Amino acid sequence: MRVIVGVLLVLHGLVHLFYFAQSRRIFELRPDFVWPDGSWAFARSLGQATTRSLAAMLCVAAAVPFVFGGAAVILRESWSVPVVVIAAAVSAALYLLMWNGRPRRLMDQGWLGIGIDIVVLVAFLATPGKLGF
Repeated sequence: MRVIVGVLLVLHGLVHLFYFAQSRRIFELRPDFVWPDGSWAFARSLGQATTRSLAAMLCVAAAVPFVFGGAAVILRESWSVPVVVIAAAVSAALYLLMWNGRPRRLMDQGWLGIGIDIVVLVAFLATPGKLGF
């Protein structure tokens, strides 16, 4: 179970790199997919280009600790819990802040990722000693 959880955390971290590439316009995840344009928190005050740069930085800030945290879970490192908690918190904040504020196409806006982040936070914060990591 520990290995499965670790691999899933690494994969969740790597998904953030797809959103990084989307925000930097390296490639489009899908035609007409404009994330993070229209961010309710930043688009008006920072503009689209700065919002995209901020989103890219936050994607990396979430991806790196998820990958290292997942590896740490697999290796039973004691520092895995705080690293994974930080990754999940950054990830959830990223997608909440970059959301366009509209209740449509929520999956494009990272809402599945927010759900995963909530599950990770609950699991790692509520039962850190019982996880066996």
